[in-house]
Amino acid sequence: MRKIKKAVIAAAGYGTRFLPATKNQPKEMLPIVDKPIVHYLVEEAVNSGIEDIIIVTRAGQVSMEDHFDSNSELEYELRESGKMDRLEKIKAIPKLANFAYVRQHKDYPYGNGTPLLCAAPLIDDDEAFVYMFGDDMTISETPVTRQLMDVYEKENPTAVLGVQEVPDEEVERYGTVKYKDEKKNYEIEQGCEKLPANEAPSNMALFGRFVFSYDVIEKAKETPPGKDSELWIMDVINSLAQEGKKVIAQPIEGEWHTTGDPLRYLKTSVEFALRRDDIGKDFEKYLKERF
Repeated sequence: MRKIKKAVIAAAGYGTRFLPATKNQPKEMLPIVDKPIVHYLVEEAVNSGIEDIIIVTRAGQVSMEDHFDSNSELEYELRESGKMDRLEKIKAIPKLANFAYVRQHKDYPYGNGTPLLCAAPLIDDDEAFVYMFGDDMTISETPVTRQLMDVYEKENPTAVLGVQEVPDEEVERYGTVKYKDEKKNYEIEQGCEKLPANEAPSNMALFGRFVFSYDVIEKAKETPPGKDSELWIMDVINSLAQEGKKVIAQPIEGEWHTTGDPLRYLKTSVEFALRRDDIGKDFEKYLKERF
């Protein structure tokens, strides 16, 4: 089995829930304390052993490309002002990984599966890769991406999906999975999109962490648009599962936090701020005094 070294980050959405903040910048560039969301995703991937990062973008997202590039003028100013600690942080960013950017083609259908079609030419047909949604963040001792990679390397399935249990009142916000037999490697029969708790097959919600074989890309190429004329990852996965391919929905060890809407973005910001060594205690003190 080839080493998994590529990650595809889907970051081509319009972020309409965050307008006007996202009018001229991608949602993935909104800050969580002092780093944009996408920066955390890249760090998670790199800390899992990923070397090549493919970011699928849309027109008007040059700020993301600039963020992971060098900035000679800023580096000069920091050096001249003696801010060496900040200089080292800035210089380290372009060295995190090998970065490639692909525009989401306007002739493709919209949907969370479309970035797979865009990134396909950069992935060999005999290699597996990591797929990440650009607005999902995680907190864990072992990076969540690494956890899923370990499962893939052990079980050699067609796909590994990250899942986490959510309360009943949250179930209908997410896709959920139906297991064949939870004691047998968490292999699934199918996934279901956004059903109420009394109809959903489980409380195990899918979020934006996957490890895919190239078979997933091939299936995405032949999967027609589904609900709302969009190409859905769930439709691709279900087609593979129905063909008898092994698809594993692996519960993660850690916490999943979404930034998909303003309320959850703020909650995620608080969670990450409280874990900071430099500001966490002071921020916690402020929250207790204020509320």
